[in-house]
Amino acid sequence: MSSIRQFQVTFDCAEPERVARFWCEVMGYVVPPPPEGFTTWEDYHRAQPPEKRGAWFVCKDPSDVGPRMYFQRVPEGKVAKNRMHLDVRVGTGLVGEERLATLEAECARLVALGAVHVQTLVADEENESCIVMQDIEGNEFCLD
Repeated sequence: MSSIRQFQVTFDCAEPERVARFWCEVMGYVVPPPPEGFTTWEDYHRAQPPEKRGAWFVCKDPSDVGPRMYFQRVPEGKVAKNRMHLDVRVGTGLVGEERLATLEAECARLVALGAVHVQTLVADEENESCIVMQDIEGNEFCLD
């Protein structure tokens, strides 16, 4: 039985580069160098047939610890709630008002990048606070 050591998270979207750059800002990720033989990503995309230009884009964890994120263009728009979502862990180890203030500060930063604040779920007897958000194409994620 093989052991999986790496995985990537794939997003279906309308504008791969735009969504990838948004998630670079959220996660502190970077755009890797363009494929061999190309000076820039723009040069690479221009070299592709028209129907393949801008069809995908990637970003990666600069420390190579987190998963690579792959964004692929699809013709259909998002029509329902995600079956899977990312939890962006900005409040780990924090509780109460300190946690909520940290989550709200990150929420404000991401709203300025184009994210949408959907709902703040305040701590109860079982769960700590979290904030439900949407990225620039409506994909749900949580600040946790």
